[in-house]
Amino acid sequence: MIGFSLICASVLFSMRRGDEKLAQQTLGNLASSIDAEIARNLELYDMSMRNVAANMTSPELMEVSRSVRQMVLFDYAATARHFGAIQVLDAGGNVTLDSSTLDPKQQNFAGDEFFTTHQRDPLFGLYISRPMLHNGVYGIVLSRRIAARDGQLIGVVTGFIDYNYFNEIASRLQLETGDMISVLRQDGVLIMRAPFDQNLIGRDLSRLPAVQRALAAFTGSHLGETAQDGVQRLYVWRDSSHPLIVMVGRSTAVIFGQWHKEAQQIAGAMGALGLIACILILVLASEMKKRATMEAEMARLAMTDGLTGLANRRRFDIVIEREWQRAMRAQQPISLLMIDADHFKDFNDHYGHQAGDLVLCGIAWSIARHGKRASDCAARYGGEEFALILPGLSLAEAIELGERIRNEVGSIEREGMAPTTISVGAACLVPSAQTSMMELINKADTALYAAKSLGRNQTYPPSARNSLAA
Repeated sequence: MIGFSLICASVLFSMRRGDEKLAQQTLGNLASSIDAEIARNLELYDMSMRNVAANMTSPELMEVSRSVRQMVLFDYAATARHFGAIQVLDAGGNVTLDSSTLDPKQQNFAGDEFFTTHQRDPLFGLYISRPMLHNGVYGIVLSRRIAARDGQLIGVVTGFIDYNYFNEIASRLQLETGDMISVLRQDGVLIMRAPFDQNLIGRDLSRLPAVQRALAAFTGSHLGETAQDGVQRLYVWRDSSHPLIVMVGRSTAVIFGQWHKEAQQIAGAMGALGLIACILILVLASEMKKRATMEAEMARLAMTDGLTGLANRRRFDIVIEREWQRAMRAQQPISLLMIDADHFKDFNDHYGHQAGDLVLCGIAWSIARHGKRASDCAARYGGEEFALILPGLSLAEAIELGERIRNEVGSIEREGMAPTTISVGAACLVPSAQTSMMELINKADTALYAAKSLGRNQTYPPSARNSLAA
């Protein structure tokens, strides 16, 4: 399910990247077409202004008549719709020439930015003003410096583009809901916006991330939200080296609308499959848990003596081998107690097998109670013989523990039956390359037979306390 989900997620992200790439191409083509039209008309208009600026420095032009001078200066002036008259201002900002008339009315623009900019900066080329009212019409003013051969300012040539020019471009386009077109100056000032927003026109937007990237890279895109409406859009621009930068934005809700529907359908199908898979997994897990429990129980039974509940001989062999290897690595002692019920055959013959089984269970209970560490292992070694593996205990500690078991078993009273006693043999070794596990078992077994031969109901070797008492 995880692998299949990852594959589906990869396909969905590939589809999303495809939709984004297609949107970038579509918006890029739209931005290029708008930019090409604006740049072409702007260049034609600027050529007319540059022609006027160049001819104004010609001495011969001042000697001809006004009509001839008008024809020479404005013969190549752009006359397209929405492009206003070209005017020439003198060094004081007064209008001296107008392409639309031989008798221009008296006007002075000395305080306007399109004039003062060229006064301050002799190297400034084409200046494009913020949208403004000029001669009663809303639009943008274009201006160029007219300089004498020595570089002195002798005037400024200006042109005007009616704002309806930009509105007409936007009206010809079929925009999606949430689409936005912006035309900006090279300093980030907004010249045009569709849909139109009077509050934004003329504002400096250079701090916006999308505008910053457009000013830094000739061509590119940016995905982000606008502070004005909070709509996330993909912004694309092409060739921002032109005087005006065209940026087209489209809402991500439109770009990824179809993708969201398909993603929801796939996610729904995956959710249903996942739910079915989870149900099947739970059923399978339940069955596996039952099987594991059964196997664990079977394994426990295979390693457990059925009568006493202690480990059987097979389990004893596995544990003593493991603990022997562990003690060898740690160079620690390992002790072993071999325990045998005294006169058990006579007891069994006299009281019966059921009574004998009860005695064995009592001995097993006492051994298990005293061998309660996690590393200890109490086992039924065979018949009425038991073993207790005691890793980490010294011989003296093992003998002491054997004595406690012997005393506890001897204190058990059974109605109508003689008390049961046990004999205990103890051995201890620190494993090495020269010793073996069988040597420990043989030593414990020898000690057990020594205890039985010495009269039973005792631990051999005896503890120091018992030796002193004797």
